[in-house]
Amino acid sequence: MIYLASASPRRQELLQQLGIAFEAMPSNILEVQERGESPETYVRRVAADKARFVENLIRERSLPSHPVLGADTEVVLDGEILGKPRDRDHGIEMLQRLAGHTHEVLSAICLVHAGKEHAALSRSRVTLAPLTPVEIGQYWETGEPVGKAGAYAIQGKAAAFISRLEGSYSGVMGLPLRELSEIMKKIGAGGL
Repeated sequence: MIYLASASPRRQELLQQLGIAFEAMPSNILEVQERGESPETYVRRVAADKARFVENLIRERSLPSHPVLGADTEVVLDGEILGKPRDRDHGIEMLQRLAGHTHEVLSAICLVHAGKEHAALSRSRVTLAPLTPVEIGQYWETGEPVGKAGAYAIQGKAAAFISRLEGSYSGVMGLPLRELSEIMKKIGAGGL
């Protein structure tokens, strides 16, 4: 059993896929990149901050002690974190920038257990096929890009746009399962 410091349905689905029992307990932290902070440092920090926030909640509420998992996933193009689209125009702009190009997806995890932090970073490269303005507009209208890093979901309709993936499919979804399984084995909490 772990606490998942996230409300993400995708992360919950991935934990279920591994058969890891969990309780979702979303963190309430401000996710803002600090000036001069690299994308790698940022995703690692946010994942750790989420786990620490929930660990503190557990102590404050005197809940049973279990490992706490924090995660953060960001789409990075030319060294810039794209984040989640603010609105339709921003989402369309992101998709136009990504179309026909290769970008990185960084997915960091941090598992807090017994006073120790165990962290890992998954780095994947994703290439989107060239897309027409009509295709981008139609994709936006599905509602799928809303709230998604880089304005797309690899596990959804956007799978049709992916021409190449190097790295972790689950990491691009939001939770790198190989890295998580290794950490779970390391702390004696199972794994595959």
